[in-house]
Amino acid sequence: MNRQTADASLLERVPDHVGPRKMAFRGGAVHWRQPPGAFSFLSTGHSMAIRLARSPGFRFAFDSERSREFDLIAGMLGIAPAGMECKAEWSAPIESVVVALSPESMRELAGHEIDRPDVEIRPVNHTIDNTALQLAKMIKAELSRPDHANELYLDSLITLLGVHVLRRYSSAAKPLKPVDGGLSTIAANRIREYLHEHFRRKLTISELAATCGLSPGYFTQAFAKTFGIPPHRYVLERRLDFAEKLLVGTQLPVAEIAFLSGFSSQSHLTTMMKTHRDKTPRQFR
Repeated sequence: MNRQTADASLLERVPDHVGPRKMAFRGGAVHWRQPPGAFSFLSTGHSMAIRLARSPGFRFAFDSERSREFDLIAGMLGIAPAGMECKAEWSAPIESVVVALSPESMRELAGHEIDRPDVEIRPVNHTIDNTALQLAKMIKAELSRPDHANELYLDSLITLLGVHVLRRYSSAAKPLKPVDGGLSTIAANRIREYLHEHFRRKLTISELAATCGLSPGYFTQAFAKTFGIPPHRYVLERRLDFAEKLLVGTQLPVAEIAFLSGFSSQSHLTTMMKTHRDKTPRQFR
């Protein structure tokens, strides 16, 4: 079948100087890097921006709504459905992968995926999405190839992202609504996966709440109702579990194990183990 490249107008509002770009069959992608600045546009297609690096002081708004300021985190996904106006302003350098799919391409994907071509894509004002992040990293790598990106491979990645958006952020997706005051199954799985990957570093409630699209205050209550303990205790338990495995299964110095497990010092690890596990690191070993 003869497949034509998507209309380049899908990315015409993205400045040429921000980074390499390429059009494929279903849409186009650009690796966006820019110093502090501002940007506004009317999305002609369904646009997805996946943030690749942390950037504090980011402001964003859809249409005429009031701008909200927050810190960008690697893995945050923003979605602007076709026909929606967006405004952004940032005070630190940003790096993102921006993908745009035509409405026709998204309707075709919806017809194949859920047998409903009339699905509505929902606007998303940045939520953490690890699946989108992995796809964005692969798109970035392909756009960065010195011998030019492979259009078929890039189109496959754009298609995967489009299907992912349909499954999670469309009118056919299961909503991320709290159940009985707790987190939904989808949100609970998402935060569990995120904490499993990031428990060793410093985490804020705002960052964790962003993974579920909830306010920090509500997230804290919903998390405790779902898991039975507050977020900081959950993180502590994961760190202690990890430290125990290293103590039993390796000969690493206790001070190094403390560092690898997310504790500030060997004495911090010892105090937490004595308090919550009734043993010292040496007793575990």
